[in-house]
Amino acid sequence: MARPGHRASLLLFLAVATTVLLLAAGATAQGCANATFPAGRSFERCDTLPVLGASLHWTYHAGNGTAELAFRAPSGSGGWVAWGINTAGAGMAGSSVFVASQNAGGAVSVLTTVLESTSPSLKNGTLKFDVPVPPTAEYAGGAYTIYVTVALPGNSTTQNTVWQAGPLSGSGAILPHPMSGANLHSVKKQDFLSG
Repeated sequence: MARPGHRASLLLFLAVATTVLLLAAGATAQGCANATFPAGRSFERCDTLPVLGASLHWTYHAGNGTAELAFRAPSGSGGWVAWGINTAGAGMAGSSVFVASQNAGGAVSVLTTVLESTSPSLKNGTLKFDVPVPPTAEYAGGAYTIYVTVALPGNSTTQNTVWQAGPLSGSGAILPHPMSGANLHSVKKQDFLSG
């Protein structure tokens, strides 16, 4: 049987641990909900994605089946981030993605490409769904934010989404992302209606 002093210490430890976990969970949710965007942009919903420190913010427009969104992920200025939808499955291969990076002068651009394999060519091209407004991106506060409006494929509010982050070469070319850890778990079935 546990001594009274030992039992009290254990209960105090459990209370403190539970409080720390609840505060951490609240901070994560709060970080997504309290994100700010320039030029009066705002979004109705947000989701803190499970890996790579990323978050997705969006407004779903039921009238035309589009989602206006912002994908935000931390990165050094010598890196890139990407977000997209896979209309054919639940992985990277086959995904239509938006890749944000910046050149040596600090100008941020967005590449639109279909990842035809796990070693894609990254040619700028047409995606497998409609993009009614050209995508834009910015780099601020150690993070990229990609702004885009997409026509949700099949007019479905549930989509297989992917996101990623990786390095740039010295000349600004997109290099492969790490093939371990969190980079292998950056997929999620995203519900644009309920979150």
